[in-house]
Amino acid sequence: MQYGYVPHSTGRPLKILFLSDNFVPEGNAPAARLHEHAMHWVKAGHEVTVVTGAPNFPEGRLYPGYRNRWRHVETINGIRIVRVKTYITPNEGLVRRTLDYLSFMLSAGFFALFEKKPDLVVATSPQFFCAIAGWFVSRRHGVPFIFELRDLWPASIHAVGALRNGVILRALEKLELSLYRSSAAIVAVTESFRDDLVARGIARDKIHVVVNGVDLERYLPRPRDPVLEESWGLSGKFVAAYIGTHGMAHALDKVVEAAVHLRDREDIVFLFVGAGAERANLETAVERLRLSNVRLVPRQPKEAMPALWSLVDLSIVPLRDTPVFATVIPSKIFECMGMGVPLLMSVPDGEATGIVQRTATGLCISPEDPKSMADAIAGLSVDPDRLRGFRENCRNAAFSYSRETLAIQYTALLERIAFPLESTPAPLAEGVVHIRGRKPVM
Repeated sequence: MQYGYVPHSTGRPLKILFLSDNFVPEGNAPAARLHEHAMHWVKAGHEVTVVTGAPNFPEGRLYPGYRNRWRHVETINGIRIVRVKTYITPNEGLVRRTLDYLSFMLSAGFFALFEKKPDLVVATSPQFFCAIAGWFVSRRHGVPFIFELRDLWPASIHAVGALRNGVILRALEKLELSLYRSSAAIVAVTESFRDDLVARGIARDKIHVVVNGVDLERYLPRPRDPVLEESWGLSGKFVAAYIGTHGMAHALDKVVEAAVHLRDREDIVFLFVGAGAERANLETAVERLRLSNVRLVPRQPKEAMPALWSLVDLSIVPLRDTPVFATVIPSKIFECMGMGVPLLMSVPDGEATGIVQRTATGLCISPEDPKSMADAIAGLSVDPDRLRGFRENCRNAAFSYSRETLAIQYTALLERIAFPLESTPAPLAEGVVHIRGRKPVM
């Protein structure tokens, strides 16, 4: 990644209206990405309004202190949050999740009309019913629509077997392409997504890549949290952890099989932290196999994540062995880099493995291969010098993915879309992060 200078393209603050199914205090990737970007936008003097639902992901239970009201307004870190009523359900089951998505589309699309006119509307996937609402609101306000592409949906739900009906899939793909074409710009989180869209006829010059990143003020190396270490029986253990949503895409059954291979290694513990559609199956398997080398911890609040990562010697990042996941970059890899936690990537060879190999921040193995995973964990557990090198490389690589830098890049794009006559005409070059008003990070 290269760095260069770009001056402020306008002196005008932006009024950004952002639609997202998830937002803090939810701790999943879209919630974290938007929150951290929006905080930097607000600090830069822009106005940000986020239309979202009451926090309930992934269990489908309201977080303490929240109610599923038709409309509720609050402010978090200077960001105006408008929470709207939705059908609440756990993150499992195609029909119920679709009802959840549709209810958000209707509620967000309706209540966003009553917000003051923004300079542009941004809506984020992975489910593009949110994008439909964003497109509708942008048309009613007469402002540009930006499609933030975080997942190739519906391709990803087809890949995990959640939707097999060919007629429905083709209809959804037509709708997907229509939304891409109707947008003023598409902000993708990977280069692979841009390539996929170009191959399907979307103009390359309207697709911009702003990858996920890490808040380097929060995620930095720290000693193990002694209270958590003691309470979960991790003292003196080599901890290989999966932290995140326990979804159908993550092949967690194969991680459990790796734990079976290492059940006689008393010095190695597998730590699972999170919730999701596959959590119950995971718990059942661990109990049935009587795995004493596995610790199952429920989903933890976002603010607890740095303390959790401090316990981890090796972060397991697994995905199903299907081609669509070669285009994905799991956002947790950047938090691991910030914390100095080496990575064990068990995903299809693609953009994510390329990042890890290029930065030398961990190992890449074949997806859905429990024996290779067990061998890699066992090998690293007795190779402190190699682990130390990975940790140092993680911290060095993290600066290239600073959330602040990426928020500035994102803002430059939004300014050019909102104020085309006042902005610098040259587009951001592919693979280049521009930094305004200060020296490059690296």
